[in-house]
Amino acid sequence: MQEGRSVFSQLMDFVPKYEFDKCVRRYGGDKHIRKLSCYAQFQIMGFAQLTYRESLRDIEACLKAVGSKLYHTGIRRHVPKSTLAEANEKRDWQIFGDFAQILIAQATRLYSGEPFGVDLQGAAYALDSTTVDLCLSLFPWAKFRKAKAAVKMHALLALQGNFPTLVIITPGRVHDVTFLDHVVFDPGSFYVMDMAYIDFERLRRIHQSAAFFVTRAKRNFQCRRRYSGPIDKAAGIRFDQTVVLTGPLSRKKYPDTIRRIGYVDPVTGRKLVFLTNNSALPAISVAQLYRCRWKVELFFKWMKQHLRIKSFYGTSANAVKTQMWIAICFYVIIAILRKRLRLAHSPYTILQILSVTLFEKTPILQALSLRPHTSSEPDVDNQLHLKGF
Repeated sequence: MQEGRSVFSQLMDFVPKYEFDKCVRRYGGDKHIRKLSCYAQFQIMGFAQLTYRESLRDIEACLKAVGSKLYHTGIRRHVPKSTLAEANEKRDWQIFGDFAQILIAQATRLYSGEPFGVDLQGAAYALDSTTVDLCLSLFPWAKFRKAKAAVKMHALLALQGNFPTLVIITPGRVHDVTFLDHVVFDPGSFYVMDMAYIDFERLRRIHQSAAFFVTRAKRNFQCRRRYSGPIDKAAGIRFDQTVVLTGPLSRKKYPDTIRRIGYVDPVTGRKLVFLTNNSALPAISVAQLYRCRWKVELFFKWMKQHLRIKSFYGTSANAVKTQMWIAICFYVIIAILRKRLRLAHSPYTILQILSVTLFEKTPILQALSLRPHTSSEPDVDNQLHLKGF
């Protein structure tokens, strides 16, 4: 990275511009556009994400303040808030959604084989969703309940690297389990989910794909034990059984055997029962793998706390999805940056540093090194020395 360029300009070097332009051409994003290109829109919305801008007026004011430094980032002219608002309303959000998938594919290659606490032969993913509450009067298209609106972000998180490999944004009323219909299951991989995703017809599709699921059993789970395996009580394992479903409908949807594991948390004393179709993994590893599911909760918490996905710059469905997809893009860009520069800092630390150094002209690796600044200029003592009386 060259020292004469801003940190923001160097950060954008991690964006594959050629792939971005392909997404723009696919949906005609720059057709008949003279003032604000899709790439400039992406940069400005990324600036808003990284610096926690509250509104379009806030973005406009801050860009004016650094106007002389914008030219070398690719933003060639002043952008009024009305122009940015129109772009968010009319530019197809799928441009940024498709580009996010390209970035995710890059991150997947970089983080393949990354350890995450459980020794597995295959990859491991966690599924979950989070709901973002909205005002019904401003977002009537996202009606959730009688007097409430919401959108829901469904994510498939790679536990190796803690970044999303698949994200779908839907209205809040869409049930979590429908997300499984969009997942392409990799043979030999593990998919960890909570009880909301128990649908035996869909779980059997995972089983038939030669992939493995790990979930928790509901209280009304009906089964008949076939046989029991050896257990390690010292590790908290209560039982390790192979069972078949006895409910008439569930047995029809899932006629194969399921492994049922009872576990007592040694810290809280909480009793948990897990279901999986993997018969080779040690029972304690199944419990540890389910514990890693909490990482997807932390991902959603991080996104809501440190990126702008709780309040929006526009009220249409297109503007909301555009903002959320660009937020996901920059989350993945930070993950790529962290891996390629071999940084030990957490994504939170990197984001905080970027928020205050975006327009400084210093090598990005130096800006993210967390080393104390040392001035090359000698200290000059201008204090007058008064002689005693």
